[in-house]
Amino acid sequence: MAAARTAAGAVLAWALVGCAAPDPYGAPPIREHLTRVDAVGDCARGFLAADRAVAAAGTRDAQDTIVAGFPYLRTDRLGASLAAAADAEERWKPWRDRLAAHDRIARDHEARNTGADSVPPAGRSLDDCRHLLAQSDDHDAARVALRRAARVPDDYDDALRTLGLYPLTRLAFAAGVRSWHDEARAAFAQSEHAPATDHVPRRYLPTPAGPAPGPAGPVIDGRDALGVPRLRDLHGLAWRHAPVIEVAEAGEHDRIGPLVLRADGAAPRVDTGQPPVLYVRAAVGRLGGALRPQLVYTAWFAARPKPHALDLLGGELDALIWRVTLDDDGEALVFDSIHACGCWHQFFATARVRPRDGPAPGQDALDEGLFMPQPPLPPAPPEARVLLRIASGTHQLRGVRWIVESGAPPAAGGTVGYHLADDDRLRSLPVPQPAPGGPSSRSAFGPDGLVPGSQRLERFVFWPMGIDSAGQMRQWGRHATAFVGRRHFDDPDLLERYFTLSDPTAQRR
Repeated sequence: MAAARTAAGAVLAWALVGCAAPDPYGAPPIREHLTRVDAVGDCARGFLAADRAVAAAGTRDAQDTIVAGFPYLRTDRLGASLAAAADAEERWKPWRDRLAAHDRIARDHEARNTGADSVPPAGRSLDDCRHLLAQSDDHDAARVALRRAARVPDDYDDALRTLGLYPLTRLAFAAGVRSWHDEARAAFAQSEHAPATDHVPRRYLPTPAGPAPGPAGPVIDGRDALGVPRLRDLHGLAWRHAPVIEVAEAGEHDRIGPLVLRADGAAPRVDTGQPPVLYVRAAVGRLGGALRPQLVYTAWFAARPKPHALDLLGGELDALIWRVTLDDDGEALVFDSIHACGCWHQFFATARVRPRDGPAPGQDALDEGLFMPQPPLPPAPPEARVLLRIASGTHQLRGVRWIVESGAPPAAGGTVGYHLADDDRLRSLPVPQPAPGGPSSRSAFGPDGLVPGSQRLERFVFWPMGIDSAGQMRQWGRHATAFVGRRHFDDPDLLERYFTLSDPTAQRR
């Protein structure tokens, strides 16, 4: 009877999480597991208890999506895209293990940020219970249900688009996007010939925490059964492709720094008094018929200053995200960039790729598509790094080119080294002054995947495009990058929509 009451209360419990997604405990097989009077039932109720504690504390990690009916697993868009391939026996377990690893990592962050140990009845750990539930659900019907349920909800709100008369209002927004494209092309062209700025450029160079990695060797140590590349040396690869960043500096808001929590732990800030940091993560994208390794770097700034009180785009915190998609030999195929709000998506091709002709599949004439503000980059000289020129205040990209550090003229504002840090650190930042008995860490992101305190006034104007709190900084996996149309930065098929490999013999699977 108690187990039945627990099952009946699952929907109410999930409502406490504050998640707009359907209740993951209201779907089978977990719904039935909650009523069992055995170890499987204990474990199901243990996961529910853990989620209730996380919900009450407001510490849900939004990077990956809890799978409905299988709340001991989480998926990202890559995992969702691989679900169909997991029908074969040799691919089933590697795929399910990926989802289990996502859940384990997320729950580790949630447990630290909640400040409580979530241990199910009978003394089993969540890891043990995850294994037990996976065994219980390892039959044909559950496998079919899991592959269907492993989906990531769209980050566009159709209700907002309906209320905002999206078919009509998108016309004005599409015109605004075209205007920005024209301005960006002009700014890139000017930067290429004579970087014009009233501010002193400061250059940031990657500096290894220990000895610099040696010469590059093989990058990929094969692929798993799903075709996902295994990297031999993520640290060395991240160091090799770390960009040189040149910022036109007008004040402290233009300096790169680490994210730390404010004294009350409620929101993050950039501490420019500490050595600069670029956060990096590994990702995977499909290009040329194969999954390719990606490196994603993020530089955080204290603010985008507001020139006046009614400025729509300014506010606390700002961040530039730079992504490198690599060939199997470890060389760059294509670059792209957004800000942490998902805004200003731009692509930078190398000679190894060609833009596809015409609009991407499913895209109409008004939808935001491929935007390259400058011609493709030439082949990189030996020992070259990519240089990113960034404007003051707006932190907009203004130029992308190769630079050989040993022969580069010094920057007028001096040069400073930065270190690389794991982007997942931001999911559990130390609380400066933890309360007695309270959690000693907190995520930089809220349970909705948004960074507290980074709201912009533009959210009151851009809502008809269906993006919640447009302009606010976001967690990885939550970046919608088109106001007109639909596009997500972490969509593994994004680059495949826009590019093909220049060498057809390099196409794979």
